[in-house]
Amino acid sequence: MGSSALKLRANWQKHGGANAAKAEHDFLEVFENAFKNTNYKIRSKPKEFTKIYTKVKLSPKVLNEIYNPPEGIDKHGISPDYAIDNVKTGKTLYVEVKRQDGWVENKPRKAGRGNAHERSCKYFTPGLLAILREKGKITNDALPFWTVFQGDITRDPCRVREITCWYAGYAAHFFFWRDSKNPNPILDHFAKKLSHLLD
Repeated sequence: MGSSALKLRANWQKHGGANAAKAEHDFLEVFENAFKNTNYKIRSKPKEFTKIYTKVKLSPKVLNEIYNPPEGIDKHGISPDYAIDNVKTGKTLYVEVKRQDGWVENKPRKAGRGNAHERSCKYFTPGLLAILREKGKITNDALPFWTVFQGDITRDPCRVREITCWYAGYAAHFFFWRDSKNPNPILDHFAKKLSHLLD
């Protein structure tokens, strides 16, 4: 295990011992504590993309064919759940955390019918990839985002296969956080597979 993984784990364990009675840990809490005294910081609901769609240029022909509100549109964009910044390099990785039901023991197959995982696929679109890469300074050989799945979806035999297929070639960019009582696997995943993108 590399030094960054050990530092993240040590930071968490220092905090986690004092909060061991808590049944679940949330993503923000885990990473806020793990990032103490490091070059990383985590931001909740980053605002840098809340107007990106307002800047999309449409042709005069299209503008004549659609509704154009008299007051204009001043806010139309996206807000990822989190942003992980390396304050030293100025690089950023954007994060979506999706909690969803799924088809597991003692549940019918229709328990896996949610579509939160499908909605997260907007980040794969060429336009958003380019915008996220430019803002986060992430190179084209990696995705500029990380999706973390929680809940029964992480054990659903259909949804796990779908997600694994969608991220083919980019397995580092998704994580099934099956046991949120244990932060070590998610911290190890970030440290070993993603932190180098921010160096």
